[in-house]
Amino acid sequence: MMNLKPYAADPRYSKGRQFSEAPSPLRNEFQRDRDRIIHSTSFRRLQYKTQVFVSHEGDMFRNRLTHSLEVAQVSRGIARTLGCHEDLAEAIALSHDLGHTPFGHAGQDALNLCMKAHGGFEHNLQSLRVVDLLESRYASFLGLNLTFETREGILKHCSRKNALQLGELGQRFLENHQPSMEAQIVNLADEIAYCHHDLDDGFRSKILNFDALRELPLFNKCYEHVVRTYKHIQDEQAMNESIRRMMHWIISDLCEVSARKISALKPTSTDEVRQNATLISFSEAILCEMQSIKKFSRERLYGHSKIIEMSHKAKTVIDKLFAYFKLNPNQLPADFCADSSDTVERKIADYIAGMTDRFAIELAHKV
Repeated sequence: MMNLKPYAADPRYSKGRQFSEAPSPLRNEFQRDRDRIIHSTSFRRLQYKTQVFVSHEGDMFRNRLTHSLEVAQVSRGIARTLGCHEDLAEAIALSHDLGHTPFGHAGQDALNLCMKAHGGFEHNLQSLRVVDLLESRYASFLGLNLTFETREGILKHCSRKNALQLGELGQRFLENHQPSMEAQIVNLADEIAYCHHDLDDGFRSKILNFDALRELPLFNKCYEHVVRTYKHIQDEQAMNESIRRMMHWIISDLCEVSARKISALKPTSTDEVRQNATLISFSEAILCEMQSIKKFSRERLYGHSKIIEMSHKAKTVIDKLFAYFKLNPNQLPADFCADSSDTVERKIADYIAGMTDRFAIELAHKV
């Protein structure tokens, strides 16, 4: 941390944990957070949770675990370039999807519909719930007892209604403030990772081909450079080289634009960062490119009949499990429910959200 800037989060001045703990002589507080996340049950389960393709579709596709690792890698690189705290950025990145349901966004949408009359379901809030309550590893407290800074970064969005229930953690949503620089970095690193890697998985699945991908101006520019440079390149290599160049282009832009904004403001603390406009951002040109990639993916990948069919199956599984446990709440694992004050519906949502794709499918066949 030799290049840590004054605006970076500093574990020595953390806002602390919900339950007081003695400091570690070997690790800073953000390293402890990262290690607790990596050793958690919820983190291991990410290996068998869908990113775009259901986990049993093939082992070449990304899952929530590989996505989280990729976000962590991008986040650390950006944090290092800008002089922010790499360990905090990594901890936030590794934990940001812990509350995701099986079957990716299709699973979240289905569970949200099931919970519509009971407070809804949102995976960012669920990730916070996982680290604050549902993980059960320590004798002294529920959850992982992470620092305020890591928990702040997990919470990407939050409604006013939910923010009012979160105390200091929800205050920034009520006051329209920003999170730490590290949280802002992870937010955009997440977008960078899934935009590019969903294109790659779409190509591997043969849903997308070069003709379709070349409709994206930035991809086409990178692809043409690759095939000019390497005359006899294979398709898989051409795809990898094109995606690599796209990511480099976009990450470089983010670092350059953010550095200029930081230099103009000259923030002297994390609290000053929180009270100003977003400092981590793309140029207008790259923002347009990112929006084009998202629109392309929605229409050409997520809207493909194969993905829609998978989404329909996911909804059927989630609906069946929710209905079953609503009628048979006594079938929930006895040691699962962490808070007796929760409604039956919230406990069911917690249980389903923690399932892997495979477990949810097998259980739906049994009930």
